Amino acid sequence: MLWSDPNNEPPKEMRDMQQMLRRASVLLALAMVVAMFVVGVH
Repeated sequence: MLWSDPNNEPPKEMRDMQQMLRRASVLLALAMVVAMFVVGVH
């Protein structure tokens, strides 16, 4: 990439949405782990 190329950063809304999706996927993964643990205990 050349120094003269325009900076192609995504807009702030898209970055916020990506961060929210990342946070939601982490929470979902944690919930799956907890659910597997609960199912394994019973």
